[in-house]
Amino acid sequence: MTLPVIVLLLIFNYVPLLGNVVAFQEYDPYAAGNGILAIFHSPWVGVEQFSRMLDDPLFWSATQNTIVLFVLQLVLFFPVPIALALVINSVIRPRVRAVAQAIMYLPHFFSWVLVVTVFQQILGGAGIIAQTLEKHGWSGFDLMTNADLFKYLVTAQAVWKDAGWGIIVFLAALSAVSTDLYEAAAIDGAGRWRRMWHVTLPALRPVIALLLVLRVGDALSVGFEQFLLQRYAVGAGASEVLDTYVWNMGIQNGDFSYAAAVGLAKGVIGVCLVLGANKFAHLLGEQGVYKK
Repeated sequence: MTLPVIVLLLIFNYVPLLGNVVAFQEYDPYAAGNGILAIFHSPWVGVEQFSRMLDDPLFWSATQNTIVLFVLQLVLFFPVPIALALVINSVIRPRVRAVAQAIMYLPHFFSWVLVVTVFQQILGGAGIIAQTLEKHGWSGFDLMTNADLFKYLVTAQAVWKDAGWGIIVFLAALSAVSTDLYEAAAIDGAGRWRRMWHVTLPALRPVIALLLVLRVGDALSVGFEQFLLQRYAVGAGASEVLDTYVWNMGIQNGDFSYAAAVGLAKGVIGVCLVLGANKFAHLLGEQGVYKK
């Protein structure tokens, strides 16, 4: 039963890794009859693409934007699913809990095109808020084209779209907590906040550590479609991240070797971040992604 999944995983996730060889070439897709054969006819240039990457100020600008957005989303976005899971778990009536959970994770199924459109209709220059302010004599505003606030805007979009979906993992962890622990804590005189601090959060700590390790490993992938859709509204200076930079250099400019070099460097750094974060989780006494 797992064989079809393994085959698809090999075809779409591992076989394409062989194409990273073009990062060490001056790849010319027209050097042969098709793009695959062109790999064998393109000249080798060693680490020239990587040297060019280190000397490219646009690459460092995209890297800086990526890191700033990752830190901001780690601080503002990562705790939100935990807080929502705690709130939903405290609801006694199962029907109310189910309805609240469904409403919260429904935006996860929306495409980024729809999410950006919703925010445009609310926070844009012709949005509901701007029109309401103008009707009451106040000057309107257009948050969707404000480059200075763009990082907060995309974080708010990510929270609205995916925070509700993230609570599923934490609710599953909470469901495994024995009610005897809560009853024993209540008998000892612990109130609601004490029970949450000494019973609920320790039960969530292994899951939090695991997701944090995975999130750190994905630090350089803060999103592609979300930023690409809003690129021309705020300018490349505010919206250019490593994923859009690779797309811009490789697809738009046709510089496939340089784009592959940037993507390969991004992947290697991501692996190093996962290993480092997992080692830190071990020091804290947690399992992380894998055991020692």
